[in-house]
Amino acid sequence: MLAVLSPGQGSQKPGFLTPWLDLTGTEARLRWFSALAGVDLVHLGTAADAEEIKDTARTQPLLVAAALLAAEHLPLDAVTLTAGHSVGELGAAAVAGVLSAEAAVTLAGIRGREMAAACALEPTGMAAVLGGDPDEVLAAIAAHGLHPANRNGAGQIVAAGELDGLDKFAADPPAKTRVIRLQVAGAFHTPYMAPAETALATVAAGIAPADPARLLLSNLDGTAVTDGQELVRRLVRQVTAPVRWDLCMRTLAERGVTGVIELPPAGTLAGLVKRELKGEGAPEIVTLNTPDDLPAARDLIARHGTPGQPLAPIGGHS
Repeated sequence: MLAVLSPGQGSQKPGFLTPWLDLTGTEARLRWFSALAGVDLVHLGTAADAEEIKDTARTQPLLVAAALLAAEHLPLDAVTLTAGHSVGELGAAAVAGVLSAEAAVTLAGIRGREMAAACALEPTGMAAVLGGDPDEVLAAIAAHGLHPANRNGAGQIVAAGELDGLDKFAADPPAKTRVIRLQVAGAFHTPYMAPAETALATVAAGIAPADPARLLLSNLDGTAVTDGQELVRRLVRQVTAPVRWDLCMRTLAERGVTGVIELPPAGTLAGLVKRELKGEGAPEIVTLNTPDDLPAARDLIARHGTPGQPLAPIGGHS
């Protein structure tokens, strides 16, 4: 069984889309996505520096567009399962056939702008907590008035909340942990993002989603969502709800996934999967970062995929 994963914020790198623009039609496609997202994705993916692509309003549509540009070069009819981390869920929803590429990129643009606006309302942040006992880490996060925004598995939990609480947490960390402050604009996936959730819900109400054509895992609880309307509701809810990537990886193992492709900019999710799903039965992984990686990705699909009902190309419905 093969899974295609779509990464989230923090995985972007300066210039990572440059090699993709050598493919016929890709630059035009990216300019179309730019018009939908309200930002210049060609510039952001090729010439912008790290500081510019760290901006939430720019990063989120850039990541979704990048994942979908690459996915359009894969034989998706043989892909069994898909999942995305945080904003990557929008890319996964398009890969699964729930949203068109246009709808996914448009929602990513709105999501990014509204989350950036919510971050500006009060100073908040995030910190990765590596190692330690998970129950003790969660208890310490709560004791400092913080929220567990991401539970990424592989010994990583992300705390989020007011900067003062994060400072105190870092000064008195749980036993056997390392705390790393993240360079982000605010406390994503916490109640601080409530205004963004409300704004996204208003627009998402006009979407006409299809039901998933393949297994689509939700960040909310790691389960496979079978109803398109329910998936859209979860995408909206996820703006303030914790990302349970640990549960998504548990489902990958329980479903017997043997091959994994991470869409660009790839590496972050592949690393988590490698650390969590190891030993006998560990999946074979391809990180798809440039067109040069497409033959390996197609080969993995040929060997681990399950051909099924042909799916319309990404972008086939609204």
